[in-house]
Amino acid sequence: MFSKVAMILCLFAVLSLSNVIPVNAEYGDIIMNRSAPSMRKAGVKDVLFPHWFHRIRFKCKVCHEDIFILKAGANDIDMNMIMNGDKCGQCHNGITAWEPLYCDRCHSQEAGWAPGAKQKSKKLK
Repeated sequence: MFSKVAMILCLFAVLSLSNVIPVNAEYGDIIMNRSAPSMRKAGVKDVLFPHWFHRIRFKCKVCHEDIFILKAGANDIDMNMIMNGDKCGQCHNGITAWEPLYCDRCHSQEAGWAPGAKQKSKKLK
């Protein structure tokens, strides 16, 4: 009796794993480095924005179009804006999400990549 139950459970596990949908890059990480010269001067890495991480927690309308324009490269963002509660700072304010005092949480991508979706980015020469 025990072996039948174990076999049925194993079969169920195998069948359920065979229906796993592969993760799509649609909500992938985004490299943000349009201000690369000033970022290098400040000694920080490029920003790696984990879009998928935010997207699985919030609906698109939470950020788009009130905070961010839904078009690649259309949003100018700098640390002054964020520290003053604009753009990312609307949520990263120490109440809704951690405050922007931990530079390496966002500035985590090594320099030299093309901005945009990480999976499509190429190392610049």
